[in-house]
Amino acid sequence: MTRQPGRLVAFSDGVFAIAVTLLVLEIQPPPDFGHLLRGLGALWSSYLAYTLSFLLIGQVWVNHHVMFDCVRHVDRGVLFLNTLLLMVIAFLPFSTSLLAGALRAEHGLRTAVLVYGGTLWMAAALFNIIWFYLRRAKLLAPTLGTFGVRAIGRRFALALIWIGSGILVGAFVPIAGVAIIAGFLPAYYLPIRGEYGENNTDADRPK
Repeated sequence: MTRQPGRLVAFSDGVFAIAVTLLVLEIQPPPDFGHLLRGLGALWSSYLAYTLSFLLIGQVWVNHHVMFDCVRHVDRGVLFLNTLLLMVIAFLPFSTSLLAGALRAEHGLRTAVLVYGGTLWMAAALFNIIWFYLRRAKLLAPTLGTFGVRAIGRRFALALIWIGSGILVGAFVPIAGVAIIAGFLPAYYLPIRGEYGENNTDADRPK
């Protein structure tokens, strides 16, 4: 008996949806409605952290679909590893709140950036572990082919280096670290060449 990935994807979508919804709860209305415009402007750090995290979680969601669109069936190992990934995603609203608070207070920013970046790095690491497991367990769809498998793997591996660089820089210059992490957002929304098997020949396709 094989398990289809449909339920895993549906459950994952639910966690992603809850995570992005929880992000907005960190943004609290200003207490002084007599100076509402000024109070709203003072929440700039919350707006910034919310926008960055919403787009990052959206990016993870997109690439999660790319990955599981290539899966023909799943086993207990995949279910467990995906659960770990979702656990990290569910932690992102806390990391976002920490980052926004540190930006607002102008204290503890280095630690907040390290926690925020570390959370994202853990998500990227689990993406790579899941992809490696899917390849080794031969759970990928035969239509993907060798070119697509390698192209997706390279994209996932690059995230570890990119986010890791942001964490390293953020340990010394926190704002620059956040900028580096944010900088890889556009690239990871772009399609991956070969993700639909369009660059494979019949000889490349797994048997």
